[in-house]
Amino acid sequence: MPASHGLRRKTRALLRKKPRERGKSSLSRLLYEYKPGDRVVIDIDPSIHRGMPHRRYQGKVGVIIGKRGRAYEISVTQGKSVKEIIVRPEHLKPFMG
Repeated sequence: MPASHGLRRKTRALLRKKPRERGKSSLSRLLYEYKPGDRVVIDIDPSIHRGMPHRRYQGKVGVIIGKRGRAYEISVTQGKSVKEIIVRPEHLKPFMG
């Protein structure tokens, strides 16, 4: 049988929560309001599938372009190209750096 090439392929270690992170996510992550121009870290929450970006963007730093419904439009570099992805706030953290 051929191997599956789905979105979560080869993510066993990448999309795994540590034992102390298991359970419900904190509300502060959901309620944080980002403004255009803010820098964010894409930190995928594997327990929430809606609005999840592709695994290649895990850990990347992007810039908020705007808001689309509950989700945010983010500009992320991938090699030499610039990608615009749509991510919900469950998978974002403010960039402190």
